[in-house]
Amino acid sequence: MSYRDEVVGLLQELLRLDTVNPPGNETRAAELLRDYLARSGVESHLVAKVPDRANVVARLPGGDGPMLALIAHTDTVVADAAEWDRDPWSGDLVEGEVWGRGALDMKGHVATAAVAFASLAREGFVPAGDVVLALTADEEVGLDFGLSWLAREHPDLVRCGYSLNESGGERCVFGGNVYYLCGVGEKMSAAFRVRVRGRSGHASMPSIGDNALVKAARYVEALDRYEPPQEMLPQVQAFLLAVLGEAPPLEDALDRARALHPLAAELVEPLLSLTLSPTMIEASRQRNVIPASCTITVDCRLLPGQTPQAVEPLLRAALPAGEWELEWIKEDHAGGTSSPLETPLWRALQEWVAELEPGARLAPILSSGFTDSHYLREAFGTVAYGFFPLKAMDVELAARLVHSANERIAVDDLSLGVDVFRHVVTTLH
Repeated sequence: MSYRDEVVGLLQELLRLDTVNPPGNETRAAELLRDYLARSGVESHLVAKVPDRANVVARLPGGDGPMLALIAHTDTVVADAAEWDRDPWSGDLVEGEVWGRGALDMKGHVATAAVAFASLAREGFVPAGDVVLALTADEEVGLDFGLSWLAREHPDLVRCGYSLNESGGERCVFGGNVYYLCGVGEKMSAAFRVRVRGRSGHASMPSIGDNALVKAARYVEALDRYEPPQEMLPQVQAFLLAVLGEAPPLEDALDRARALHPLAAELVEPLLSLTLSPTMIEASRQRNVIPASCTITVDCRLLPGQTPQAVEPLLRAALPAGEWELEWIKEDHAGGTSSPLETPLWRALQEWVAELEPGARLAPILSSGFTDSHYLREAFGTVAYGFFPLKAMDVELAARLVHSANERIAVDDLSLGVDVFRHVVTTLH
């Protein structure tokens, strides 16, 4: 069986397992992966905080060189079958693409990492340093069943100097040149609430109350209008230098990126400042009661290096005067870490990109979202990159399919994934 057929078959099996989080039930995927690895003579371990949410971890012993971890998560977001053209858990292979929830995010990555790892084990390959395969639970919700829990409670299983994960690898053409993005860090998720105060009353007599829901509208608008101060991070400067040939001044960066390509501007814009997105609102729970309190929940993403305490004065100044309180949702704070460039792992990826497409280059990018790479950087100082090649599927189409209907992945990209993971494992020194 070719690696191509092997990875397609494994992915189809994974997609047919419902691991929507919540509740997750990732143990069913972990058991499938354990059995798959065992057929290649690989002993793996199911490690779980609770029985239904297991992580699978395996190790390919190596020499005294750098330790590498291939990580990916086995849970997915929900899928509404009514919105799909095919069953979201079918794993159907149609015209060179495998369909199903998680095909892109990120069971396709899980399958390619597992096949690369198992095939090298079958061949008796001995890497420069130990290689860890960690296929984990609970990335989509983050309730501490997956890599965060492993890094804290079982650090020896996942400690590593280098790691490859999601959030990068897209093929982009800017100014006639080909670039493959490599995720080198991410913003910090720092959600907060604004609670607006009023006075309750009977809804049939609006004038006797002070409707906190109505008052909240001006605060939602203020948050939407707010333009935070910008700054140029080294990673963003490196991206602009790669695609423009120079690093323009901060005030020109977005316009220069937009002139190059709309996608370049989409990548750069959320990386020049913190972002605010009011996403939830809660007021009266009874139709005939004027609410005395209205809570606005805001998805806030900070740049690496920023802290909630440092930006809070800016947020308070942006909100109109009145009766309100600001409260940080500390349990939702994570991320904000990054890794250096020009490392042995960077060079291994650049070498692979150049072999795949002569003249193509690796370009660093920060993720405006969050990945499990943060936990490895935070716990062990790991150089963690996001890279999974998307060459056959258009990058903008792939972005629209993640967490959406009709999610699917090109078989050609699965094959490239196996190839790049094998390349990194066999060349990292």
